[in-house]
Amino acid sequence: MARYPIYLDLTNKRVVVIGAGPVAARKVNSLQEAGARVIVIAKKADPVFEKSCKLPNVEVVISAYSKDYLAEAVLAIAATSDLDLNRRIYKDCQELEVLCNVVDQPDLCDFFVPAVVKRGPLQIAVSTDGNCPAYAGHIRKKLEDQFTEDHGRFVIELEAIRKRIIDQIVDPSERKAILGQLVGDKSFEYFIAHTPDEWQAYAQQIITQSQ
Repeated sequence: MARYPIYLDLTNKRVVVIGAGPVAARKVNSLQEAGARVIVIAKKADPVFEKSCKLPNVEVVISAYSKDYLAEAVLAIAATSDLDLNRRIYKDCQELEVLCNVVDQPDLCDFFVPAVVKRGPLQIAVSTDGNCPAYAGHIRKKLEDQFTEDHGRFVIELEAIRKRIIDQIVDPSERKAILGQLVGDKSFEYFIAHTPDEWQAYAQQIITQSQ
């Protein structure tokens, strides 16, 4: 069955990570960047984890896993090498209706974490439905070459002009047509060749001509 792709706002949401090794460190860093309140549960923390995860909004609890730690969590990630423990965590999450991801065990996952290209506000996520994360990573590397920081800056300018279009253009079909023109390759090439202010003037001219 196909998965439902979604971007979650995890700001100040409780997320539990079980395990404190190198894999857990990568997960925690990504969650912290998303603004989550991350609770890490582990009997001991790997030196790699300790070095890379001294971050705000991350609480490390040196303890054996307990179902009680899942209380009020939005989602949980099991990043341990103990297969029996991973199954237990998944079972507990199902009972508590907490979304769960068990690293490298697709059959114990309610969701998969995609490979992501980030260019400012532009994010491109790639997933293989858990079948081969390495291939998703390969695709991500190709996309990183194709999409640059200029694309992220372009999105910021598009946000400003989109608000202007909404204010100035009443007809929804005209709004769609104008936006379609401004997000196209020709518009992007103009943006690359000129300053943001010059592109905004270029965009405003297109809006004005449509009125």
